[in-house]
Amino acid sequence: MTAVPPAAPPAKPHALTGLEIAAIVAIIVVWGVNNAGAKLATEQLSPLLVGAIRFGIATACLLVFVRPPFPDWKSLTLIVILGGPIQYGLAYTAYWMATDVSPVTVANQLWIPFTTLFAFLILGERLSKAALIGMGVAFVGVAWMTLDAHALQDWKAILVAIAAGAAWGVTTVVARRTTSIPPLKMQGLLALGAFPVMAFGSAVFEHGQWEAVKAASPMVWAALLWAGITSSVLATTLLFWLVQRREAGRVTPYLLVTPVVSMLIGWGLMGDVLTPQILTGSAITMGGVALVALAERGLRAGAAKA
Repeated sequence: MTAVPPAAPPAKPHALTGLEIAAIVAIIVVWGVNNAGAKLATEQLSPLLVGAIRFGIATACLLVFVRPPFPDWKSLTLIVILGGPIQYGLAYTAYWMATDVSPVTVANQLWIPFTTLFAFLILGERLSKAALIGMGVAFVGVAWMTLDAHALQDWKAILVAIAAGAAWGVTTVVARRTTSIPPLKMQGLLALGAFPVMAFGSAVFEHGQWEAVKAASPMVWAALLWAGITSSVLATTLLFWLVQRREAGRVTPYLLVTPVVSMLIGWGLMGDVLTPQILTGSAITMGGVALVALAERGLRAGAAKA
């Protein structure tokens, strides 16, 4: 009987190319700047108005990608409303309420643990021990960060940011059980759904919008254009290109560097206070989030999040 030769060991994944590394760095920078820009914009404009303008710009850029076929209308409605005006409305409100950029940005990263948790609760997906530990570490990190004497003044904003992350977590889980939607199409659908809802919400619940728009500084308009075009279109396109070439789980962990960019901008240019406790809590949080992302290699990269 002829001996069967031993199976060859599985091939190691090829190293990221220079172009792929450049794309990852670009996404991290774009998203990191966008977080700081959200805080800058909401210092002069009301949060729902910021969202309406951002998604008005994004709609104009992405409308061409919104075409049939569409997934089940119930799932689509939930994705567009929950992931659009609700999630972004909460996120912009958190930045509007906050004194500093950093704690809110870190707290919002809990969307990754929330996605894993809701996938377990809603879809019955397996919850690994490593992911469970990572979730606990991430939430402990946010709690420790928030208990800092300086960060504590932003506790309401941090809670709102956590709620925004939870909303995005549910959105991601619902998107998993629908027909695959290309990220630019999803961004177009989100923008198309968010723009009128946030504009209506601003008209009903906010005041002095026209005066604020006229008084807005060039930096605010640059932040809005950055959010509507560079983040919603460019970063999404780069991420789409990356996940076509690589598994999402291979790319996602690198994107967790994004809050570091936001924190550096907040500290260096916007007067954020970064105490040892805030830095330690942030590091613990991102370590826990990274553990969840690495444990759940199938986690979607969240292409529409940018």
